Amino acid sequence: MSVDYYVRLEQARGPRPSPRILESLADALRLAPAERTHLFRLAGVAPSPPAGPPRQVRPYVAGLLERIPGTAAVVTAASYDVIAWNPLAEALLGDLRAQPNLARRRFLFRDQVLTTGHEEFGEIAVARLRAAADRYPRDAALAALLAELGAGSSEFNEIWATNPVRAPGHRTKTMTHPELGRLRINCDILTVPDDDQQVVFMTADPDTPAARALHQLAARFAGQS
Repeated sequence: MSVDYYVRLEQARGPRPSPRILESLADALRLAPAERTHLFRLAGVAPSPPAGPPRQVRPYVAGLLERIPGTAAVVTAASYDVIAWNPLAEALLGDLRAQPNLARRRFLFRDQVLTTGHEEFGEIAVARLRAAADRYPRDAALAALLAELGAGSSEFNEIWATNPVRAPGHRTKTMTHPELGRLRINCDILTVPDDDQQVVFMTADPDTPAARALHQLAARFAGQS
């Protein structure tokens, strides 16, 4: 793109820019997703879909996980990959490095599902994955995950066919922890819209056995730091 062509675009004297030119402008100007979409709309061009869901965590979001003692927290990408977590979350959920995808855990490793409310989470997971498939049709990793879930879980296919409409929000579930036994846990979601990510906070009601168990785990990690 020449300087003269860019000047004519700014002055609305040039031809309508192509999607490729708009992509280059958006990258050069480091536009956020909402700004990128706005640029395409101003040009009267349908925005091309992003290559894939962001799988990097912004430093301020990662730092948040370490500033909430007594709260287990994870960050999930649009594909339900857990891309960041604090030690307390891993103590509750198990080895997140070995199996970081929560949808894969839910549909393909049912013998490891040790919580109530997994039927509800199945619909929530499928709704989010369907939305991700629409937003990121070119993402190979997401396509491979959906193919794997479809091949390995008839339940996933059944829920997918219903096209569930679910939004993130407050949920309460009872999980069976191998060391701490049954724990009643609250799950609350904070969305990170620019990156299409969710931060999941797992807490317990005050003055309950679950709260005391989480406090003991948190103290253990604090002593190791």
